[in-house]
Amino acid sequence: MSMAGTSGVFAREFDEIDRTVQVGFAGGRVISLSFPAEPPSDADGDHELLDRIDVYLDGERDEFAEVALGLTVPTDQREVLEALRSVPYGEEVSVSRLAQLAGFDPDDADDLETVTGALADNPVPVLLPDHRVSGGPYATPGDVRGELRRVEGLSR
Repeated sequence: MSMAGTSGVFAREFDEIDRTVQVGFAGGRVISLSFPAEPPSDADGDHELLDRIDVYLDGERDEFAEVALGLTVPTDQREVLEALRSVPYGEEVSVSRLAQLAGFDPDDADDLETVTGALADNPVPVLLPDHRVSGGPYATPGDVRGELRRVEGLSR
């Protein structure tokens, strides 16, 4: 999916999650994804990524793997989020397993703090699927997380 040059805020309400999905772009890269109660008045509701999220919420498998991201996070958190992106649709990992996938020691308190901090501060949930991690924290709100897990056939 080419989003080259796309900049701005796009948002659409989704009945499946009883929320709005708001996506921020800069230079063709997604820099934020959030779930406000209502779309901002200046946000455009027409975007291919929002169309894909709509189909995903209806149960169609989508990894969003080729969506370009513009992450502005510390390097150690970036490693965690890149590992998170590799967790396949419909599969779940623990925080400890995610730490291992990212090259951290799950028995080291500082490493686990890095992992949980990256999950809590995840700037683009859904695209970086923190709902696939058991034992969070999560950037995805609980009710939305439950619906994303249901869509992917994971336990709530």
